[in-house]
Parts: sequence; C-alpha cells; structure tokens
Amino acid sequence: MSASNTTTITSIGAPNRRNTELALLVFAVAIPVFAYANVGLAKNGSVPAGLLGYGVGLGLLATVTHLLVRKFAPYADPLMLPIATLLNGLGLVLIWRLDQEPSLGSAMAPKQLMWSTFGVVLFVLVLVLVKDHRILQRYTYISMVLALVLLVLPVFFPPVYGARIWISLPGIGSLQPGEFAKIIITVFFAGYLMVKRDALALASRRVMGLYLPRGRDLGPILVIWAVSLLILVFETDLGTSLLFFGLFVIMLYVATERTSWIVFGLLLSSAGAVAVASSEPHVKIRVQDWLHPLALQNGAVTETAQARYAFGSGGLFGSGLGQGYSRLIHGIAPKSDYILATVGEELGLAGLMAVLLLYGLLIERGIRTALAARDPFGKLLAIGLSGGFALQVFVVAGGVTGLIPLTGMTMPFMAQGGSSVIANWALVAILLRISDTARRPAPSPAPSPDAEATQVVRNQ
Repeated sequence: MSASNTTTITSIGAPNRRNTELALLVFAVAIPVFAYANVGLAKNGSVPAGLLGYGVGLGLLATVTHLLVRKFAPYADPLMLPIATLLNGLGLVLIWRLDQEPSLGSAMAPKQLMWSTFGVVLFVLVLVLVKDHRILQRYTYISMVLALVLLVLPVFFPPVYGARIWISLPGIGSLQPGEFAKIIITVFFAGYLMVKRDALALASRRVMGLYLPRGRDLGPILVIWAVSLLILVFETDLGTSLLFFGLFVIMLYVATERTSWIVFGLLLSSAGAVAVASSEPHVKIRVQDWLHPLALQNGAVTETAQARYAFGSGGLFGSGLGQGYSRLIHGIAPKSDYILATVGEELGLAGLMAVLLLYGLLIERGIRTALAARDPFGKLLAIGLSGGFALQVFVVAGGVTGLIPLTGMTMPFMAQGGSSVIANWALVAILLRISDTARRPAPSPAPSPDAEATQVVRNQ
C-alpha cells in the first residue's frame, strides 16, 4: 500500500491595513462635521446651512485620497491619512468659526477649503508620479539650488507684517515659498548626508566626553548656519531660519550618531539668535513681547498676553465651540499665528492636548517609517520630513503658549495659509510612499526549474 503526501507552501503577504484606514477616515470626517454643527448651534441657535456641503466636500476628499492610497500605496501606514484629514477638517471648522466674528476681517474658510483641495491634488500627484522615493535621490543638488531660490525669492518682494516671507503671484495671491523649500531642502540633506556621513562621523579628539568633529568637516554646518542667519537678517523670518538650521542638525545627528553635532548646533543657533535679536528691530519686538507680554502697545496689551488670557479663560474643558472671545486678539492673528489660542479657549486644556497628541502621533508614525525604511536615503528623508514637521509644531505651539518668542509660522493643516496646507499634504504623500516601500512584503523567491525536475518523493 502506498500513500502520497504533498505539502504546499504559499506566501501570504502582510495585511495592508487599508480597511483600518477607511474606518478611521469615517471618524476623521464625522468629528469635524459634528464640530461644524456645534459652532452653528452655539452662534445662531440652528444647524448651519452649509453643513451638508461641508460634510460632502470633506468626505469626498477623504474618499478620493483613500482610494488612491489603496491603489498606489497599498501597504502604507494606515494612520497618517486619517490624522491629516482630521487636522485639516478641524482647521476648516475653526477658521469658519472665526469668520463669524465681523471684527476679524473677510471670510477665509471658503478660500482655505480651496487651498485644501489643491493640497489633496498635489498629494495625489506625488503619490501617483513618485512610484519610488529613491528616484528623488537623483535630484540631490538640483533640489539644493531650487530650495535656495525659493528661500531667496521673498527678498525681492515688499515685507508683510514686518517679515519678507511672502511672494505675490498674479491671479494666485500670496504664497510662502519657505513652506515648499523645507521639503525640497530635506531631499538635498538626505542625499548629501547619505554620501558624506562617514566623513562627518570621524572625530579628531575627545573633549569633556564629546567627540569633536574634524575642522574640515565643520564646513557644512557653518555654511547652513550662515545661510540661516542671512534668512533671518534679510527676511526677518525667525521661524524659517530656525526650521532650516534645526532640520539640518537633526538629520546630521541621525546620519552620524555624533552628539557633538547637536552641541555645536545649539551653540551656533543660540549665538546667531542672540546676535540678530539684539540688532534686528522686528525680531527684537517679538522678543520683547515674549519677555514683557503685559506691556502696552498703542494703548493695548500685546497679542501674546491676549492669547494667554484665552488659554486661562478656557480652563480644563473650554467655553465651547463658538462661545469664546478670540475676536479680541488683533488682526488676522486668530486665524493664523494664534489659532491654537482658539483651541485652548473653546476646547480647553483637554482639547488642546488632544490636538497636540494628534500631531505627536503623526510625527511618531513618520519616525516609525524612518526606522522601517530599508535604504539609508529613505531613512534620512523620512526622519527629515518628520523632524521638520515636529520642529514647526513645536515652534508654533511654543510661541503661542509663551514658551519661546513667536516666530510667525503657521500651524500645519490648521492655520489659515494656502502654502502651508498644500506643502504639508505633499509631505504626507512622500511619507506614505516611503512607508509603502518599507512595509511592502518582500517577493517570494521564484521556483527553480532544475530543483523541481530533480525533486522526487517516494513513499512506499
């Protein structure tokens, strides 16, 4: 009697978690829609007439992005897209809520929705056209030139609110090139440091427990420091200069694993900030507002003090959406620089921490993507994008809460600003592309015809 046994080995890929992403997107759309209705009930005692249109529009954007991620990046991280959608949706609600205050100028929510749509379009284009993030490595030095051009452009345009960070384009309006430059310069840093990291990691001597780099290797950090100071001096843009220099130091530390670079970076940034703050009037005013928030300016307290009053009046759970007094903050600040003050006043400490946790989770998923990336360029690019995003969130939140001087940067996805929302959607798209490559299961080895021909199983 003979018996025949066969064993079949199949390769089962890792789950792509797209259904998880879809379920989270339902909540990411439902929460802003509920907040939109809440504002209307608080301000007018009725559900706002535009609720259906807002819900359908946000839901359509979420559906399109999900379907394209499912098709072009099926193994990408399932949390990034829902978090970005939720933050963008909440930002639209808060801007619309502030539009209800006549003292805060013209309505900006419709325009912000338009910019968000453009951001989603760019998100789709990046996801579809960049099929492999390693293609970007070919454009290392081209990206450096392009980033420098974008950083220099605002010098040739008149200052707005004391800073030269905008350019005016006919038919489009004002744009902040620095928002796009932060992504492009990260591509350059990743490509450059991947090639030069071994030379930069060499240490000439050890002083007080730190391995000091060789003198000739200090060139890159000194050049970047000088460029960041030039941006600060000619454009009086404290936020971009801090982001630009801090991003390079973070990536340099990750590439070389040398703590000495962090020390040098902190020393150089501190020296540069002190020197410019003591000589540049616009930066000096921001520092004075930070040190003396209760000082009067033109008979009124500073915006910094008003933001702190807003946080204080919000308490633990806030006054409720639509029931705060953010209109007391001057100008357009509540919709841009100080939008977190509205969150703190109307949603309280609990709501503010929830928003910051969303940002923290998005940053954590970006860092996790960097750890999972299989190529050094992808690791550096992911950590650079995540680190730059984290720096921007810290600088804005720190300025609004009084931890550091206000820099004038916008809160990603939430604050009014077309350049910011478009650039950050592109940033998320690149992270999703890297994540898809990192999480994609390795292809199973092809069967060998010779092995199949010689394999004989005999059971007697």
